[in-house]
Amino acid sequence: MKESISIRYSEAFKRQVVDEIACGKFSSIRKAQQAYGIRGNATVTKWIRKYGREDLLPKRMRIETMEEIDQLAESRKRIRELEAALADSHIDHCLEHAFLEIACERMETDLDDFKKKNALTLSDVRKTRGRK
Repeated sequence: MKESISIRYSEAFKRQVVDEIACGKFSSIRKAQQAYGIRGNATVTKWIRKYGREDLLPKRMRIETMEEIDQLAESRKRIRELEAALADSHIDHCLEHAFLEIACERMETDLDDFKKKNALTLSDVRKTRGRK
């Protein structure tokens, strides 16, 4: 069975590597990893973030067409609309439940018993709403 070896680096070593990248000794994070034999792909990147030097990380630039930008804006608008509709539906549900509790209280009936006696299926509800 193959034993795995866990390598731990000292804080001083981590800072040294980050400082050397910052001063330009290495042209990239990958070059520093190769020079010191650091195996983990994200190890040095984690150290850079840990020591607050995100400015050393490579920048990502996204180039989009106008059509992609429009689609993204439309998608975000649709998400906002759906979130609002969901919130409205949740409020309606809460109100209906509260009204049902009040009605059962006034009829001096237990809510669970009322639900059992007057159970409707979802298809029954859809049929009655469709007729309106």
